[in-house]
Order: sequence, then structure tokens, then C-alpha cells
Amino acid sequence: MGNVAAETAIDVPIPSGQPPAGETVVDTLPGESPREGGAGRRDSGGGILRSGAIMAVGTLASRVTGFLRTAVIVAALGTGMLANAYNTANTIPNQIYDLLLGGILVSVIVPLLVRAKERDRAYGERYEQRVFTLAVIGLGVLTGVAVLCAPLFIDVLAGSYTGDQRAVAVMFARFFLPQLFFYGIGAFAGAILNTRGSFGAPMWAPVLNNLVVIGVGGAFLAITSGAVDPSGISDRQMLLLSIGTTGGIVLQTIALWPSLRRAGFRWRPRLDFQRGELGEVGRMAGWTLVYVMATQAALAVVTALSNSAGNLAVDEGIGEGYGYTPYFNAYQLFQLPYAIVGVSVITALLPRMSRFAAEGKTADVRAAFSTGLRLSSVIIMPAAALMLVLGPEITTVLFAHGNTSPDDALVIARVMQMFAIALVPFSTYQLMLRVFYAHGDTKTPALIGMVTVTANIIMAFTAYSVLGVKWIVVGIAGGFALANVAGGLTCWLVLRRKLGGIDGRRIVGGHLKLLVAIWPLVGFAYAAQRVADALGDTTATLPALVTLVVGSTGGGLLYLLFAKLMRVDEVQMAISTFARKLPGR
Repeated sequence: MGNVAAETAIDVPIPSGQPPAGETVVDTLPGESPREGGAGRRDSGGGILRSGAIMAVGTLASRVTGFLRTAVIVAALGTGMLANAYNTANTIPNQIYDLLLGGILVSVIVPLLVRAKERDRAYGERYEQRVFTLAVIGLGVLTGVAVLCAPLFIDVLAGSYTGDQRAVAVMFARFFLPQLFFYGIGAFAGAILNTRGSFGAPMWAPVLNNLVVIGVGGAFLAITSGAVDPSGISDRQMLLLSIGTTGGIVLQTIALWPSLRRAGFRWRPRLDFQRGELGEVGRMAGWTLVYVMATQAALAVVTALSNSAGNLAVDEGIGEGYGYTPYFNAYQLFQLPYAIVGVSVITALLPRMSRFAAEGKTADVRAAFSTGLRLSSVIIMPAAALMLVLGPEITTVLFAHGNTSPDDALVIARVMQMFAIALVPFSTYQLMLRVFYAHGDTKTPALIGMVTVTANIIMAFTAYSVLGVKWIVVGIAGGFALANVAGGLTCWLVLRRKLGGIDGRRIVGGHLKLLVAIWPLVGFAYAAQRVADALGDTTATLPALVTLVVGSTGGGLLYLLFAKLMRVDEVQMAISTFARKLPGR
């Protein structure tokens, strides 16, 4: 846990004209000459997938080890008061990073670096040095202030904490907040590598962090006997969790440096900004900062309400596993399909759309968006279906170990099933926002984001007010789904007007075909689950694993068969392109 920002921060655009190392990106239709004058060029699904596949493989490795990391930490800490304190404190550097840098880096800084290099490579490299120097200084100051404010952050995100739980959370926060500096440096390093056509290291570096935290969780299990609560944790155990968790982020950042040197980057501190350079960043960053502040406000509300729900459950004698930790872990699972597929497609798609937008080729922007959405949906839609049907089996296999009981894992499953409903609208919404960014428009996403954020906050307070304690975090996750539906619909209407149409017939038609193809998957997975329930106890790991493997494999094969019968071309395109990128192919 603790590298959320690091894994999402690599969602940066590929500069036009710079393919992945060792690969030629062809963004033309079959039969066209690569880069042939640019006239009449259309973005092809194969080009997007070829660019995204290499990133998806690295992201897959990162996410798989990330879930092993999450499973080990959940087994070590459980889902109760100590885990809530750990996860809340570990969320703070992510939130500050996202608030002050993450969104600006993706939508502002990287495009500026790309454009500077395209105008003049020597100037672009000097500009790159100035921005990196400013980032190092700013992050250093910000991290120092954040460490001093650790108690304040805990009071905002977990005002219900008292006594030992609050003291432990504050101590965790003091150790975890230095991650902020390394998150930022790692994000800038990854952005520089991407602008130089190097994509492997930013995708694989989080694996090192995951391995470190897996070791930390295993060591914690080895030196403890049974569940540990905030009042019983020793200094030795505290230091192991604190230093080990932050140490993983430090190693992840340091691991990027050799790749930076191989890519030709040598940091030479300089702050000789030319007239207008900082002003350009400020003008573009203003609305992005409004959007990020709004989303972080919603996250703060959700975190505070989830923590309060967990403490209410303890006070009422219901149990400890109904607070922020189930929400946190379910969200990690929810992010997996989007991170592997959606982020990879978006990363490959954004520079193409930006190029088309700069050239005034609205039809090409529309076609690129349509292709990217349909390609990502061929994996995201069946993933959402499997999470919805086989949620209990997934969380039992991953989390029902050590200090986490099958009942605790089932709470995570219920939250994850609500998130599964959000997966398709969330991914669609995120891709639509990139169309605005491609046009240099950060104001419209900020205004649309206010709709989503407002809906999310209202739904979270509603869930907290009307639902029983056991169901509050489940209801908050359901509110997240409804908020993304509202935001997605708003974004769709605005974007449709901006582009003079959004290829709605092909998009809706393609998704209807996928929906038909998904029903056999749902039916088979549900049947496998019912058979397993009839045969024995599926709360045990082995039966849950067998059900998960049989249900997802059989259902997946049926999905592919029916997608082929429905003539969903994107399914075959995705399979063939990603297969060619697998190791050994």
C-alpha cells in the first residue's frame, strides 16, 4: 500500500514522433504509409494497442505484485483499528501529491515539456532542467511542512480517532509523509523518460516497492502472534511498518535514475526561467488545480466518514472490519482493470488526440476517442462483470488469511461489487476528460468534475446517515458509482457538442454487442459459484480459488466466443496485439 500515486503518476502522454524504445509506432490505417504527410490520417486501433501493450505488460506486473503486497499487509494488520490507522496515514502523501502535483503533471507539465522540445530540442532540454530543479526545491519544502502538519491531517481524515489509535496514526503519518518528496521526483523522472521515448522503467519500478512491502508484511507476521491493535503495537513493530513502507517508495524512485542516465538526462540545477514560462504553467494549471482540489475534498470526506463508520462499529460491539480499510482495499481491486487497460490506452491515445487537435482535425480526434473507448471496453466490461459475480471468491483468495477472517474479506467483497458497477462509467469518464486536455482545455474538466464531486459527497453523507453501520462503506462505494455515472453523462453531452458529434452510433452499438457477449460469462460464473456453494464451504481459500479459476476461465472463453459471433472486431484486435507483446513472443 503506499504506492498509489506512484502507480498512477505514470499516466503521462507519449510525445508525438517518439515511439517506445526499440519499437516503431505506426498510427495509420492499414495500407497507409507511416507519417505520410499527415493528410487524411486516421488513428488506428492497432497503433494505440501497440503503444499501450508494452506499458500494459509492465503495469500488469506492477499490479499483480501490488495485490500480493496488499494481501500480505491485510493478513498482517487485519481490517480493524490498526489497519485503519496505517491506511489512513499512508493515504495522506498520496492525497497531497495528487492535490499539488499529480493532476498538474499529467495535464500541464508534460505537454509543455513535449511542446518545448518539438519547437527547439536544445531549449526543451534547458526548460526540462529548470522544471526539474523547481520540482526538487518545491517538493523538499512541501514535504517538511507536511511532516510538521501530520496531526492536523489525521484530525481532518480521521477525527473519530482517539487515544492510542490517534497517536499511532500520527506517528505513521510522520514516517509516511516523506514519501511525498519521492513520489514527486519519481513522477517527474517518469515523465522525462516518457518524453525521451523510454517507457519500461516507470512501469516496472513499482514492482520493487511492492516486493519491499511484501517483505515488511511477512516480517511483521513473523514477529507477532495474533492480531495487534493500536494499544499493543511495540516500537519495534511500529518502526518495521513505518520505515519499510517508506523505504519501498525510496527504492522505487532511486531505481529510475539509471534509466534517466541511459536516456541522456543529466540533472544540472538551474532556475533561470525565461519570461512567460512560469506564467504559462500557472495559466494552464489553475483550472486543473480547482479540479484536483475538488476531487481531493471528496476523498477527504469519504475517508473521514469511512473511519467514523469503523469506530461506530467498534463502539456498538459489531466488530472492527467495517471502516476505511475495506474501502481502501476494494478500491485497489477496482483500479486493476482500469490501470492495466484504461491507463495504457489513454497514455498511448493522448498525444495522438493532441496532435490532431493542434492540426484542427476534429474528425480524427473523434475517431481516435471512439477507437480508444471501444478497445478499452473489451476488457474492462467483462472484468467488471467478473468482479460483480465472483467478488466473494476474489476477496477470499486474496485477503482471508492471517489476521483477516473470511467475514472481513466478505465485507471487502461487498464494497468491491459496488465499485464494479462504477468501472465502465469511470473509465469512460476518464477517457473523455483526456479529449478536453488534448485541446488544451482544463476549465471544462474542472467544471464537469464539480458535478461528479458534488454527487459523490452528497451520496457519501446520505449513505452514512441512512444505512446501518455494517453497510455504510458499501453505500459510500455505491455513491461513488452513481457519481461517476452522473459525471460521465454530463461529460458526454458537453463533449458531443464540442466535437459536433461523438461517434455515438458506433460506440453504443459496440457496447451493446459486448453486453450481449458478457451474459454467457455472467451465467457461467454464477453457475460455478452456485455449484461450489452446494458442494461445500466456499469461505475457505481452496474452494474459493477453484471456483474463481473455473468461473473466470470458462466464462472468459464463452465471452470470447460470443464476441466473435457478434463480430466485435476490437476483441480480436486486442487479443492479437497484446499477445505479440508478451515475453517470449
